[in-house]
Parts: sequence; structure tokens; C-alpha cells
Amino acid sequence: MFPRFHSSSVQTVADSRLPLAAFLLPALPLAAQEKFRYDTSYQLYKEEADRMRVESWYYRAEMSLSEATLLRFQLLRDAVSGATPTGAQPGGGQPFLAEIEDVRNGVLAALSQQLGDHRLELEVSRSLESDYLSNGLSFSDHWELNQKNTTLSVGINYLDDSVRVIGIPYQKKYSYDFFLGLSQILDKNTILSANLTVGSNEGYLNDPYKAIQRTDSVPDGLGGTVDVVNLYRENRPAERLRTVLQLQGTHFFNRPQAALDALWRISNDDFGVFSQTWQLEWRQSFWNGRVELIPFGRYYLQSAADFFYNTLDEVRGARAEDYPMGRGPHYSADYRLSSLQTASLGLKLRLRLGEHCSFSAACEDYRMQGRGSKQAPAEAYPRARLLTLGVSFLF
Repeated sequence: MFPRFHSSSVQTVADSRLPLAAFLLPALPLAAQEKFRYDTSYQLYKEEADRMRVESWYYRAEMSLSEATLLRFQLLRDAVSGATPTGAQPGGGQPFLAEIEDVRNGVLAALSQQLGDHRLELEVSRSLESDYLSNGLSFSDHWELNQKNTTLSVGINYLDDSVRVIGIPYQKKYSYDFFLGLSQILDKNTILSANLTVGSNEGYLNDPYKAIQRTDSVPDGLGGTVDVVNLYRENRPAERLRTVLQLQGTHFFNRPQAALDALWRISNDDFGVFSQTWQLEWRQSFWNGRVELIPFGRYYLQSAADFFYNTLDEVRGARAEDYPMGRGPHYSADYRLSSLQTASLGLKLRLRLGEHCSFSAACEDYRMQGRGSKQAPAEAYPRARLLTLGVSFLF
């Protein structure tokens, strides 16, 4: 559970539902004969015309302390540079894009213990940017039932974040997530799972780098007025409740030595954002499992937040405070809160180089665009390419 990026430095990546760690090898317990696993990977996210560029490095180790105890440790580093939409309208008197540059460093440690049919795990994490500090704590229990054909998972996550807002002291943000999951093996080739997450955020939920424009009439010095476009900080609610339901199924086909993985996820929150995600992967194995090719596709669809507006001129009774703290009326021109859709197509490669070493690579084309009446300007939505390279060692 790494804390998510918050600041403008990753707004294109994190809240666009791009899974930065999607191509890392799964964090499964080591087999009995394995004592140590080390993974490292590099990912490049690059938007069209070099608008935004994110380079990510991941380093992860897993060590079996005993037959029942596993220690995990992970480091990450993200370097972000480029330009991101400010919330102003294109072609107006205010800059549509703002240059940004930032680095995030994160660390995670987890200790899991097998107690009978239960695997308990405690996880702590910390993430630091120039304007954001996040500390996380997570506890989970995975209970194996029905001769290990059924697994019931339950857990809770907690994040304590500090946000730097220029002009006022650091602001606090707290996040709580409770999750419940069920995984069922139907036969030797088929497994189904369902996961429900209920979470809440409270505190400073604004993005301190996002603005919304308003046309103000000011005196012209000649007894009349002139219209001037000004930018004001966005104002989101100070609380957010969200629910996420995910269903996933995997079936292995003997003859082509391949597996089909299908996922459907729905999410709803009291911001008014309702979203759905569909994802398909086909994992094709060659040469007795030494090579695996995985074409995949993902489609994401969301409605706009109740308080999404392109300009503050549309908001009746808005006070446009210098430092809004969540009191109504609420407003934001952040394109991530608009009505939008995204589509991804990609290909992964996994290559087993030997008994103790494997290599992975992936490329992905990602496109986002607005839809419906509550969409941001077309120039705000990114199109990007992702490239991921990784290597894993088992001992």
C-alpha cells in the first residue's frame, strides 16, 4: 500500500487510473524451496508532444525468515517533469499549462505470518515529495477455507498525509479504507474473486495547484469597467466517501496453454463520480512456460463530479476564497473530475532466463478523452505511451 501521489507532479498519472506498478511480478509468498526474491523494474510514462514525462524505478525484495514468516521491502522513486493543465481555459488570458518538476521517494515494509489457516500481514509505508508527505499503515488477514479452495480476505488501510499549500501552514488529510474479499477455486482451471472496498477521506482534499477561472469586471479608470479573466483556487468538499466493487475471473485453457483473465470494477463516491472499468488479458505460454506473451486491453468510463465546472462564471454564489477549506459552494475545473473515458491497449512479455532469473517488458498506448456535456477542453486530456522493463531473481 504505497500512498498515492497527490500534487500536480503526477495528476496525469495517478488519478487517471494508470497502474504504475501493474507490470511488476505479483507479491506472492515464496515457495518452500525459495528463500529470497529480488525484483527491479523501470517504467517510462510519456505523453504526446512530451507534455508530461514520468520515470519510475521500483526495487523490491522478499525474504523468507521461516516457513511461516515472510518479510517484504520495497523502494520506489518517481521523477516527473513537463507541463500540466492549470484549470484555465485554452486561448484565454491565463496560462492553460503550468511547468512542473518533482521527485517522489517511497518506502514500504511488510511482515506476514502464517498462523494455521490464517496469513496475517502488517504493512507500513512512507512517501515524500517536495510538497507532500504521506505515512501509511495497513493490516490484513487472509483465511484459507474449504481445503484451501476458498480464501476470505479482510483488512484496513490508513493514510496520514500532510499537504503544503503556499501561503498557509501544512494541511492535513486522512484516508481510511476497509476491504473484504473472497476468492474461490471452481475447478483446476478456473478461479473467481470478488472484492469490496469502502473508504473515506477527510481534511484538505483540494489540489493546491488546480485553479478555475472567472471573468471579473474591474474599473478602467475612465468611469467604466473592463472584463478581466482571473484564476482562483478550486474548492472541493472536505469529506469524501467512496465504494469500489471488483469482480475478476481467470480460466486456464489446456490445449493452447493459455489463460484468460477478465476484470470488471465499479466505483461510486459522494462527489458524484461513478466509474466502471473493464479489462481483459490473454496470457499465452510458449516453450513449456519459458516465454509468456500477454496482450491486454482496458476501458474506463466515469461521470463528472457534481461540482465540476469549466469556469467559475457558472457557479452561483461562489465566494472565490484565497484559501478555500471545503465550505460550499464547491467548484473545480480539474479535468480528472470531468465526464471522461480512457482506453488502453498493450502487450507484455515475460521471459524465464533460467531457474532463478526472469525478465519482463511491457508497452502500452493510453488515451483519454472527454464525453457528454460536462467535459473539459479537449486539449486537457492526455494521450501517452508507457514502457516497462523488469527483472526478477529467485534464490
